[in-house]
Parts: sequence; C-alpha cells; structure tokens
Amino acid sequence: MSEPNAASAERKHDVFQAISDPTRRSVLRLLGDRELPLNAISSHFPMTRPAVSKHLRILAEAGLVKERKVGRETRYRLDADPLRELKSWLAFYERFWENKLDALKRYVETDD
Repeated sequence: MSEPNAASAERKHDVFQAISDPTRRSVLRLLGDRELPLNAISSHFPMTRPAVSKHLRILAEAGLVKERKVGRETRYRLDADPLRELKSWLAFYERFWENKLDALKRYVETDD
C-alpha cells in the first residue's frame, strides 16, 4: 500500500467533504498565510468558538489542518498536501474549460 492511500484510509473525512462548506474554505484561506489560535480564527466568523472548533476538527480529520500546542493554547495551520487529490481530480475537467475558452476567443475574434 502506498503512503497517500494509507493516509487517505486513516482520515475520517475526505478532502471533498471538508471543503464543501464555505466556512471551512474561509478557514483554510485564513490559515494559508499563518498559524492562528482558535480565538483569532473565531473572530472572523459570526458563530461561537465551539462551532468554529467543530469546523477545525473536520478539517483536521481530512488532514488539511495541523494542530500545535503552545503553552495552554492550540494553534492551527494549513497542510495543503491533501489538496493534491482535489487538484488531480480537477485536472481532468480543465480540458473542458480550456476548450470553451478557446472557442469563445475564436468567436469573439471573428469578423462577421
């Protein structure tokens, strides 16, 4: 068994499920630049800290967020490696988008 499959099998949530929620996608954006504690993350959302904590747990269970204890505080940071699965899935569909954009460009550039 290869490493990525073993890691995927251990996850409670898959990447697609984890990023399906707009709040979780926003959390990932926040953590993209820096490591943050729960209080700092929670301040960006109109919900309780326990609700934000639940979102963080789902992201962690999908392998997208790592936790680190600093004294009595837990800090969270993005681990983008599991997003490779999403990228490879989307790569298949890029050819459809590219074809549409090329066709639009040809249409716009033709003199009728």
